[in-house]
Amino acid sequence: MTESKRRNTWQKDAVRHALGEAVGFVGAQQLHQVLRNHGSTIGLATVYRALADLAANGDADSLQSQDGEVLYRACTSAHHHHLICRDCGLTLEIEAQKVESWADEVASSHGFANPSHTIDIFGTCSACQSRNIAS
Repeated sequence: MTESKRRNTWQKDAVRHALGEAVGFVGAQQLHQVLRNHGSTIGLATVYRALADLAANGDADSLQSQDGEVLYRACTSAHHHHLICRDCGLTLEIEAQKVESWADEVASSHGFANPSHTIDIFGTCSACQSRNIAS
């Protein structure tokens, strides 16, 4: 077992807690600022390491934003997909059984076995649609 999987430090606990409180996906710098605003002395490099460890251990999901930043979100360990609002960042975990069978069929038809995939669907949630219409 690697050191990052064994050790549970106050810094990792603080990052895990802050990530659990966040709405949607957040970047390391944004999470670092939240922690600092609450009086934490945790360093930015430590936040990056803790987020990477959480993602590697299945305690967080990660995705790359359109501008290349890696964003994180606390999640369940079961396989799932995301529906993400482009405006507010609201993120819902969704199950998509048809996607699972489609991925298996595509892989098999090309001679691949044991396929895996990551699917994130981006759109605009109903609350943001209402706000956009009202403005």
